[in-house]
Amino acid sequence: MLFNLPLISVNLLTYNGKKYIKACLDSVLAQSYPNVEILIIDNASTDRIENYLKSLPTNDYRLRLIFNQKNVGFAAGHNQGIKESRGEFILCLNQDVVLDKDFVKKAIEVLEEDDKIAAVQGKLLRFPGAAPILGGSPRITHIDTTGLVILKNRRIISRGQGQIDEGQYESSEEIFGADGAAPVYRRNALEDIKINGEYFDEDFFCYKEDVDSAWRLRLYGWKTIYQPKAAAWHRRGAGDSAATNYFKIIQERLKINKFAKYLSFKNQRLMQIKNEQVWLLLKHLPWFLPKEIAAWIYVILFERHAVKAIKDLFKQMPGAWQKRRVIMAKKRVVGREMERWFR
Repeated sequence: MLFNLPLISVNLLTYNGKKYIKACLDSVLAQSYPNVEILIIDNASTDRIENYLKSLPTNDYRLRLIFNQKNVGFAAGHNQGIKESRGEFILCLNQDVVLDKDFVKKAIEVLEEDDKIAAVQGKLLRFPGAAPILGGSPRITHIDTTGLVILKNRRIISRGQGQIDEGQYESSEEIFGADGAAPVYRRNALEDIKINGEYFDEDFFCYKEDVDSAWRLRLYGWKTIYQPKAAAWHRRGAGDSAATNYFKIIQERLKINKFAKYLSFKNQRLMQIKNEQVWLLLKHLPWFLPKEIAAWIYVILFERHAVKAIKDLFKQMPGAWQKRRVIMAKKRVVGREMERWFR
């Protein structure tokens, strides 16, 4: 029976995640879906997580370990895992996520309904402090994410983030894209959107690479579905990205470290260069232009360290334009069809 089920590859990328890894891995090993391979890719961690990983059972046929000699980043790390894996479906998993035992099963049920579904977004909840006990009932009431939302001003937010979970996201539906904490992808879709052998853009290192791939999947005509029955719990490291007014956005931005701010600013603009459709951007200028002007002014005046972000943005622009040519030549969806996803 095992071999009649499609194989799913769980690519678990770690970096200094010793305090998270056991709860995360235990939840993967406890999945009710039986045909799973697990690739753990360590990005040159310095917190002795390697000792724990090397203590794992060597006779567990599901497990494979990869130890990188340097931290190649989130995008390149997951690209490495995708290339090394064999599954028809791929779960790109953050180390600070704990899965419900039926997460994989429920996600695959959705993917098998329609071969044009590229990705599944589960219902991710937040939990403070220690991980929930597997098989128990975590006392969690706040939503982490139910998928990506793109606004007309091009701000990206996580749907429902920070809201009390009162059953308002219990219906399966099509969404713009899957958040990068625990997306489940169809391999064929990832192969369709890769550019220069990269599924996630390695110029991004980390941050926004999930949005960039979600946007490209949309342009290529693929679907992303939210499945609330695929539940998980996530310790989110950054602020509340669902904030929409400028004062709250600044409050949340102050919580983010300098490296994350640098990458977020640079990658947002690279992503837009690659994926924007001119007609749609012009239509959205009344929303986009004030936000963009305000962002540049704020960064220049209050985040002097972001000068490096601006320099690297201009340095990486030519490569982004080359990728844009590939994307625009292969896109299957026109601006009027894409417009429905911009809120």
